[in-house]
Amino acid sequence: MGNTLFIVWRESVEGILVVGILYAWLKAHPQGAMGMRYLWGGVAAGLGLAGLLALAMMGVYSSLDGEALDYFQLGMMLVAAGLITQMVFWMRKHGRSLKKELEAGLAQAADKANWMGVAIIAALAVGRESAETVIFLYGNGVEQHGMAFAQFLVAAALGFALALVTFWLLARGGRFLSWKIFFRVSETLLLLLAAGMLVGGVERMIGYGWLPALADPLWDSSFLLDDSASVGNLVAALTGYRAHPALMLVLVYAAYWALVLLGPRMRKVRI
Repeated sequence: MGNTLFIVWRESVEGILVVGILYAWLKAHPQGAMGMRYLWGGVAAGLGLAGLLALAMMGVYSSLDGEALDYFQLGMMLVAAGLITQMVFWMRKHGRSLKKELEAGLAQAADKANWMGVAIIAALAVGRESAETVIFLYGNGVEQHGMAFAQFLVAAALGFALALVTFWLLARGGRFLSWKIFFRVSETLLLLLAAGMLVGGVERMIGYGWLPALADPLWDSSFLLDDSASVGNLVAALTGYRAHPALMLVLVYAAYWALVLLGPRMRKVRI
């Protein structure tokens, strides 16, 4: 439940940020008043695309069973982990220029009176965030072996409400909370969540016999933190912690963080 709340909160803040940038630009320009309805139409279209994706995934889920369903769930866990990591890298690269890029696209649409372009920009921006949320939530749900639908709705509602409050605080100009701190903390939590999904996926592959365990267990830290207990289970879901890890899990976990921490630096050296 905690991971669901966090995912909805983080992605909703980004989505609200994008819509806020588009709305503020249109509001500040006289000719932008005509584009308002296209903005909200684009937002609705983006949410609709995410809804279609959710329905498609539910359809696939209901049509599969046995090993086929297990393999589909495994694939979604790995896809979610990869997308989360990619999204963090993308935001690090484009976060500072996001506002300028969106406003430049709006300016071009306004100059050409191409208000449908405003709708497309909004639909793509909101659709991207919403689709990512759907995939992340599915991957997280598989990792947590499912959750009650009522719990999911409560967590999602709380996450969206928290996102509105967070955006209001951020919009105060850093008086209460700065964008730099928000992105730094949330990026770290997202990467931990992706690592947890990756570990869950590798565990399944070891169980299927696709990967060797190498040594299982490599250690036993359950006396410090038992991942089957309530607190340990939450830490395990959020970070990929295991009290009895196989050597393969440790190697994959270490390789993931090496990629996350050293990858950007290696690219800078090559450039």
